[in-house]
Amino acid sequence: MQLLWLIPILPLAGFAVNGLFGRKMPKSMITLVAVGSVLLSFAWAVKTLLALQPLNQPYVERYFTWFSSGSLNVGFDLMVDRLTAVMLLVVTGVGSLIHIYSIGYMHAEDGYYRFFAFLNLFMFFMLTLVMGANFLVLFVGWEGVGLCSYLLIGYYFVRDYAADAGKKAFIVNRIGDFGFSLAMFLIFAMFGSLDFGRVFAAAASKPVESAGGALTLICFLLLLGATGKSAQIPLYVWLPDAMAGPTPVSALIHAATMVTAGVYMTARSAALFLKAPMAMDAVAIIGIVTAFMAATIGLTQFDIKKVFAYSTVSQLGYMFVGVGVGAFDAGIFHVMTHAFFKALLFLGAGAVIHGLHDEQDMRNMGGLRKHMPIACWTLFIASLAIAGVPGFSGYFSKDEILIAAHGRSPMLYWLGVITAGMTAFYVFRAWFMTFLGRYRGQAHPHESPLVMTVPLMVLAALSAGGGFIPVPHILAAVLPAAHAGHHDPSLAIIAAAAGLIGIGLAYLFYVVKPGLPGAVANGLGGLYRLVCNKYYVDEIYDHTVVQPIKSGSETLLWKVTDVGLVDGIVNGLGRLSASVGGGLRTMQSGNIRSYAAWVVFGSLLVLVFIGMAGGAR
Repeated sequence: MQLLWLIPILPLAGFAVNGLFGRKMPKSMITLVAVGSVLLSFAWAVKTLLALQPLNQPYVERYFTWFSSGSLNVGFDLMVDRLTAVMLLVVTGVGSLIHIYSIGYMHAEDGYYRFFAFLNLFMFFMLTLVMGANFLVLFVGWEGVGLCSYLLIGYYFVRDYAADAGKKAFIVNRIGDFGFSLAMFLIFAMFGSLDFGRVFAAAASKPVESAGGALTLICFLLLLGATGKSAQIPLYVWLPDAMAGPTPVSALIHAATMVTAGVYMTARSAALFLKAPMAMDAVAIIGIVTAFMAATIGLTQFDIKKVFAYSTVSQLGYMFVGVGVGAFDAGIFHVMTHAFFKALLFLGAGAVIHGLHDEQDMRNMGGLRKHMPIACWTLFIASLAIAGVPGFSGYFSKDEILIAAHGRSPMLYWLGVITAGMTAFYVFRAWFMTFLGRYRGQAHPHESPLVMTVPLMVLAALSAGGGFIPVPHILAAVLPAAHAGHHDPSLAIIAAAAGLIGIGLAYLFYVVKPGLPGAVANGLGGLYRLVCNKYYVDEIYDHTVVQPIKSGSETLLWKVTDVGLVDGIVNGLGRLSASVGGGLRTMQSGNIRSYAAWVVFGSLLVLVFIGMAGGAR
């Protein structure tokens, strides 16, 4: 037995120690517990995977029966296969680097112990999610990362915008989670089990539902859950607001944990989706529309974290395209490379913000190359990777997705290529505005300490060389492939050229002719304002969903139900009791003759009643 339970339980232990005793512990001990627990989890994961090589079959450890009811028997079972192995190394490896970076970034913050306790809890739930051997254990982790996102996004809870952002993430994700829970009910109804092995083996014998059916409905409900966790249309609106949390939280959520859960779950459920081509088409369409739309918004943002937030939404769209066209291995490959370069982008942005004393507006930056050389050049590598420049990690995984998309539909490919060009443009726009030109801010810039810059350098190495890890080959034994793409060199050249053109245009706009962006924005007029205001999606939701619910709650639930009905009944009974009591009170005069009269009167009534009863007989 490999003791798989130790991998998630170590961060949980860190959460328990810091959560219960951290208030009275020194920062050095809090750091040791929080970071040490995650590093031990990473080490145990590596040890386990080495012991299980070559891992051609899933390895399952069954601990106890969680609950049993009728024919439903759910065990708390953990599993490792090659898909889990990739996710384990990403979550624990990148998560460990983010924990180390957080030592420097959060050093002066109040609630230091609380931050690391929540960060450890986040790791526990994400590891539970990827290691669960059935849908219900996965769902425990799924709900847990939702809880932790609420706690960490709203970490600065005394600030209204942070508290609101945490609530928004929690509520929006509940919509998707409701779909996931309904899918589990249907899976049990159809297969009599929630165990992955039994469900997927039974699904393999089912016919493909070309015209829809029960499996198609299950997959659409799973897709609804995935759009919430992985921030796809229509449930993506929580993710940009998640920037209200500390920057290491943004890196953890956007790179290694929560947002990848939807992609992982879809890939894990490949046996179901392959039987539901309508659902797979929906996954791909939602992915490409989200990728394109989010990329256009990223072109117009000035908050450096918001730029990278919309970049995350867009890159997740690419992953959805990959799994939607049947290239499940390519989708997970992009999950891994994205974890490297997106963690680096956010942590690099955090180093800039830290060095500028919390400044996030790129219009107040510039010329930071000489002040922050490590942040500058590590972010440059991350930008090359996400732009898909040949040789860097993003090029390999994005190329796999685009080739598979072309095999399914040339339209998907071309929209993906255009999105790649926009991605390169807005990421290098951010880099040029931050590090080149003259400094436009007021603070005194400085480089971050080693505890923050060393994780940047490690992630830069992974962003540069991570594409050479043969993830598609590793996953070939566990993930079925349904895409018809082939490695046409011209397709790769076109995609790479789009990225290079985007970089060139960004250089022209923001270095050579810095007045050009303003002129273009003025020329586009209303279209620019539409994109800059994020297509007014939040405003549309507010007017069509939020405000009607609020006004309906105030009118129906509060004024009619609560005040009118509930309060009316309670207060009415009170008034009735008071009036009856008042009437009875007048009879208690204390006058003996009055009491005697009432006794006589009552006796007469009793005699009359007895006489009437006797006459009736």
